[in-house]
Amino acid sequence: MKEERTLILIKPDGLVKSLTGNIISMLSEAKLKIVGAKIVKVSKELAEKHYGDLKNSLIKKFGEEKGKLVFENTLEYLQGKFHTDRVLAMVYKGKDAVKKIRELAGETNPEKAPPTSIRGKYGRIHSETKVFENVIHCSDSPENAEREIALWFKKDEVVE
Repeated sequence: MKEERTLILIKPDGLVKSLTGNIISMLSEAKLKIVGAKIVKVSKELAEKHYGDLKNSLIKKFGEEKGKLVFENTLEYLQGKFHTDRVLAMVYKGKDAVKKIRELAGETNPEKAPPTSIRGKYGRIHSETKVFENVIHCSDSPENAEREIALWFKKDEVVE
């Protein structure tokens, strides 16, 4: 098993609820190395690039009109329209980084995530927007991790 990198975002609801320290403490259980971290004010363009593949799955799940609305709400959520206008972006590196972080984060849907996971403890589904306010994003594969890291970080911002 080779070392890999993964992107982690503590989303606006995690920041506004002062969960950053708790989340980083839970992530430390993975025994990985932090090689990049910064606060980012998320533009609509960055949110669209980050969630580019989500739109079609939401349309399939909710139908055309509602799917597009949930997608727009998801973009606004990441941009901080509901909470605060920034996220904490981090890059972790180590053996099985993606798998280890995803296990600690729990399922994307906070209602299905184990109660001891980050999303299970701190997440919720917003009743009106249907957005998963799940306080954290983590890459779902090594390939997506590299794509996402390139979106959020310049090469010299990751120190390995």
